Amino acid sequence: MKWNRVFCVASALFVALATFAADGAAPRSNSRIRCIIETDAGGDPDDEQSFVRFLLYANESDMEGIITVGRTDPAQVLAPFFHPPAEYANQFGSYRSPLKFEDGTPVKTAADWVRRREEILKQWHDLMGPWPPILQAPKLEFLPVVEQASPLRPGRPALETNAARTKARTGETPAPLPGEKFERHRVRLEIAPGQTGEGWLLVPEGKGPFPAVLVLYYEPETSVGLGKEPLRDFGLQLARRGFVTLSIGTPGGNAWKPELGSAQCQPLSYHAYVAANCWQALANLPQVDSARIGVVGHSYGGKWAMFAGALWEKFAAVAVSDPGVVFDETRPNVNYWEPWYLGLDANEKRPKAGLPMVDNPRTGAYKRMVETGRDLHELHALIAPRPFLVSGGSEDPPARWLAVNHLLAVNQLLGWTNRVALTSRPAHPPTAESNEQLYAFFEHFLKTDGPFLGR
Repeated sequence: MKWNRVFCVASALFVALATFAADGAAPRSNSRIRCIIETDAGGDPDDEQSFVRFLLYANESDMEGIITVGRTDPAQVLAPFFHPPAEYANQFGSYRSPLKFEDGTPVKTAADWVRRREEILKQWHDLMGPWPPILQAPKLEFLPVVEQASPLRPGRPALETNAARTKARTGETPAPLPGEKFERHRVRLEIAPGQTGEGWLLVPEGKGPFPAVLVLYYEPETSVGLGKEPLRDFGLQLARRGFVTLSIGTPGGNAWKPELGSAQCQPLSYHAYVAANCWQALANLPQVDSARIGVVGHSYGGKWAMFAGALWEKFAAVAVSDPGVVFDETRPNVNYWEPWYLGLDANEKRPKAGLPMVDNPRTGAYKRMVETGRDLHELHALIAPRPFLVSGGSEDPPARWLAVNHLLAVNQLLGWTNRVALTSRPAHPPTAESNEQLYAFFEHFLKTDGPFLGR
């Protein structure tokens, strides 16, 4: 971070001058260094450690003052993104309004919306297939602790390294290192009847209960900084900001062939069911405030998070990073038609993966959704009035406001504003800026002093 570099430079300069004087150079009269420190220490372990290193030499200088610089107010970070650009304002595209019942009757009141929401939810479950019963008390096993496989630079948080520098065998938790302000546990969780998955549970130090976020991705290591892909460590970064985080991966470990057990629903719906059981596991922890549990994911994990937030109303806030928030058959990566998402069909197989074509047709629930005019803006509507962030990239450019505006309209009917945001970046991978916006979203809506919606 910026002030971390300031500390390092200031520390290095001071040590160099002190060493020069110690080596026999005749110091000028009153040559003690006078300095003012500007810092955001308290927001990041690196900054705190740099500040401590500087203070080791404090008796050799005249410190005239310390200016503390906190993080930008999350509300200020988010403010520009709650409203569409002028070209998309009050534009709804060709999407059918969710504020009309199936028979065309308009939704005029909040009471009407309750009935309309139930209608949408039933339609989607009928299309995708029913869930198994929710697990009220999923089993959560804390796995054994082992020593780090390779030494790390002193003072660095272990989870900040990648898999090449810190490794643990399956079923083991690397021992924590100095500098971490949270407990970290490798856990085995019951995600469905007769099915378990391993993940990472990070718990801040201090007295809870804390807000929490479920982090979804192909595998859990990336989400806690142990993977090879940068800027996808949502679980780690949110834990540093005072959230309990639970990071999990694909049921069964293969995103292209997820294990569905005996469930009779589409894979993406089953993923949402697994997320609902993870919500139950988090809600049962004494360190977690069950009214403040959010869900987040990038790309595949973003699809998973969006369906989880829409289909399980107890998630208090939902953030998705460039998943493709509507059906779009011009974008190969917005591939809801594939059998590992919504195209599973016991009677008809797609010849190959890829865009739907005459010789490679739609199948399964996705086919029926398209034929009946369904689209994902209806799922967005199910999230209302809970906060929803689309961290958009190449798959979710600003034009997605045409769909997201329908969610704005639902929120307005219910009396809520500034709860739906869409940010933009040019490419699919997250950036440091887009991640700060995402973290600000959860800080704003789920921290104790924020306007979260307890449900």
